[in-house]
Amino acid sequence: MSYTFFSPRLHRYLTIALFLLASCIGGRSALAVSCGIAAYKPSEADQALLHGEYDHAVTLYQAQLQQKPDDPALTASLAQVLLKQQKVKEAEDIVQKAMIHEPKSAILLTALGEVQYREGTPWLSATSVDDAVKSDICYPAAHLLRARILRLNSYYASAAKEIGIAHALDPHDPRIRLQWLYTLPVAQRMADLESYLSTDTGDDPEDLKRLRLYLGFLKKQSDEPHKACHLVSDTATTTIPFARIMQDATRVRAYGLDVKLNDHNARLQIDTGAGGLVISRSVANRAGLQEFTKTVSAGVGDKGDRSSYIAYADSIKIGALEFRDCEVKVVDQRNVVDNDGLIGMDVLSSFLVTLDYPMRTLILGPLPPRPDETAPAKPTLQTAGSSEDDSNDDSSSKTSSAAKTETSPPPRGPRDRYIAPEMKTWTPVYRIGHMLLLPASLNDSSIKLFILDTGAFTTTISPTVAREVTKVHSDSNIKVRGISGDVDKVYTADKITFKFANLSQEVHDVVAIDFSDLSKNEGTEISGLIGATAIGQTTMTIDYRDSLVHFSYDANRGYKY
Repeated sequence: MSYTFFSPRLHRYLTIALFLLASCIGGRSALAVSCGIAAYKPSEADQALLHGEYDHAVTLYQAQLQQKPDDPALTASLAQVLLKQQKVKEAEDIVQKAMIHEPKSAILLTALGEVQYREGTPWLSATSVDDAVKSDICYPAAHLLRARILRLNSYYASAAKEIGIAHALDPHDPRIRLQWLYTLPVAQRMADLESYLSTDTGDDPEDLKRLRLYLGFLKKQSDEPHKACHLVSDTATTTIPFARIMQDATRVRAYGLDVKLNDHNARLQIDTGAGGLVISRSVANRAGLQEFTKTVSAGVGDKGDRSSYIAYADSIKIGALEFRDCEVKVVDQRNVVDNDGLIGMDVLSSFLVTLDYPMRTLILGPLPPRPDETAPAKPTLQTAGSSEDDSNDDSSSKTSSAAKTETSPPPRGPRDRYIAPEMKTWTPVYRIGHMLLLPASLNDSSIKLFILDTGAFTTTISPTVAREVTKVHSDSNIKVRGISGDVDKVYTADKITFKFANLSQEVHDVVAIDFSDLSKNEGTEISGLIGATAIGQTTMTIDYRDSLVHFSYDANRGYKY
């Protein structure tokens, strides 16, 4: 939400010095800049937005724009409401129209970048926000958007700095407040989140529901703290055979891993599209897992969120590895998409993860140490499905005043992507939480974002995107089911050639389903899933820490999935 439209009479300026790296404005040395902090009184339109009355807010902003056509601040605020209503094309149109008159406005450039981010073109959004910062380095929303783009590219430390700048410039903007509180130590985060939820913020009901569940988890964790999930076995590298998950007596439906939860067996499907370790109620009951706090699960399907809860396993064994005191998510159903559960590969993000489909093995090895690391950190099991940028805790916020030495441990807290020399040819991907987003071209034309998803049997596309490159047909004979139940409307698209990383795949009769809910939840357009039929004949290695992937394909090693 843009707040620059308030009358200058309502502003009070406190001078703050921002020491910004030259990359922000194209120079080479650090720059000290004095910016003002605004205090203001929201207008009627702003109040409607904060109360979540989106239709009313649109009407009020449009009325104001009739008096002040193409006003940058009013245009940006209207575009924000339209994005909340998922009216992305309308938001783009009003911003582009206003930019005809003020093409260098930081407010409009940032609004354009927000639209481009939502459209699934973060590379365009990055250019727009860079131009916005060059135009006005003191504009808070530009730093917030830059933080989102940096986080998407796994530059977590740099993103945290940008959020800090945005918060220093405007501590009242709800969007900035929400991102700022995630950078805080857990105890302070809990208090700030409770304060945030007690005010009008403009969030929609689904987002508020998830935030309240998250607050409930933090409070329960504070009252009944659990040890961090940790590795207790001697080895930090291992090779684990895939386990077959059968469609029937002769056909393999998917591949999984045999896992022991408190010494009770479960076969969990390997799923790069899932986050954390997700099991069914039946598996949890067999393992004696007790509910710790409630949550929800969502995925492909039209039945909405599934009731779930968080539990803690005393022991989790995967191959030769054993972990203790680890969080798992339990879906309150007898099975999870006809399985015991799912194991997202982000669970193993402390390792270099290789899925060797021709040899049907999972290989776990050490991540390349960063330049300031003398030895690799001991791996953990990331069963909560969190990413490196939200790893702050009370201890990580404390820094020592002692001088660093060559034997000092690397700094704690979020870190930026590191591309080791041996990974220079790997493909960088975007990351949102557990999801790896891979840019792919369709029929040598438009580039779209697809989730790398070994849990999807086949590559899948949005019908809207498919219509841009080929013909689409309704198909009632195909059944698609995910965590959120069956998909009501399934289509097929004629031939599409997908090109991503160093691979190309021609697919006929591409399954097409709606991904609008997923796109809304993640804040960027998801055009489909790169599924097992595309990557199931490759050897795929993933560095989750730095969001890098590498595919190798040898036709002589390939097999039919």
